[in-house]
Amino acid sequence: MGSSPTLQMEDIPLVRDGFVGKGDLYTVRVGEPVHNNIENTLTITDEEIVKVKEKKEGRGCIFYDEGAKACGIYKHRPVQCSAFTCWDSTEFMRVYKRPRANRKAIIYDKVLVALMDEHEKKCSYSRLDKCSKQIEKEGESAVEKILEILKFDYHIRSFTSKKLGIDSNEMNFLFGRALTETITMFGLQVIREPDGSFFLTIYDPHKA
Repeated sequence: MGSSPTLQMEDIPLVRDGFVGKGDLYTVRVGEPVHNNIENTLTITDEEIVKVKEKKEGRGCIFYDEGAKACGIYKHRPVQCSAFTCWDSTEFMRVYKRPRANRKAIIYDKVLVALMDEHEKKCSYSRLDKCSKQIEKEGESAVEKILEILKFDYHIRSFTSKKLGIDSNEMNFLFGRALTETITMFGLQVIREPDGSFFLTIYDPHKA
């Protein structure tokens, strides 16, 4: 597979039993672009998706050992991986169409769920989309709204990690990818100032 697997509901025990750590996962939230490996297209997801992280360089799954040409968790790999074969996609497609895992099927902690709900309320992609479309008409007012969303997204990760003692590597699972990274989907880019503040500018893919 060219990227990493998406977790299905059958994979939840792998996370609960520790074979796949929460720090090994990230969440693609509703309204976020995701690459569809089946159709080889970039689409906006209308459902939450939990995926295994990919390597920083290249698109391979973090569990794939290039040197050994083998999966590091082969005996406990996700069902999409178990179903995948080069010569016949029938079983993979059958698995692919089954219900996918989501954060609340994995997280039972009421405090964490409340934080995730508050984050989704204040940092939804639909809200970001609305604010970004208002920039031309409202100017600085719309920009300030976006900056407030970005700040909340940034601080809730720090708060959750420090106050609840949760590994910072788990934040992309709990709250999805940082908005300072995904904001580029709206044609915007965040520059972090020396004093820690955010500065919003037009995204130039040629300078990325």
